[in-house]
Amino acid sequence: MSSRLVYSTETGRICPDCRQPVANCTCKAQAVVKGEGVVRVSRQSKGRGGKTVTLVKGLALDGAALNALGKQLRTACGSGGTVKDGVIEVQGDHVELVLETLKKLGHGPKRSGG
Repeated sequence: MSSRLVYSTETGRICPDCRQPVANCTCKAQAVVKGEGVVRVSRQSKGRGGKTVTLVKGLALDGAALNALGKQLRTACGSGGTVKDGVIEVQGDHVELVLETLKKLGHGPKRSGG
């Protein structure tokens, strides 16, 4: 019976291919990037009980970088939010502020929707 280590309390997640911590992964198997590189910022309230969220889609970043950018955007807007399936969700209507912040960080955002 062979066991495969997938997580260590000392180093965190372990890459299944090279068996190194994901931060030091030599094979970069985990660096699958979602998104086409065209950053779209939109507002949505449909299916959310009338609550408005600002969505950021199309970022060509890996998971860790996407989470870090999501944190920066939430901090800049002063609200909560999450990262789900490669989409950053920021609670509230903050489209203009998110567009400005992304421009300052070097992304080329475009407004999407009405």
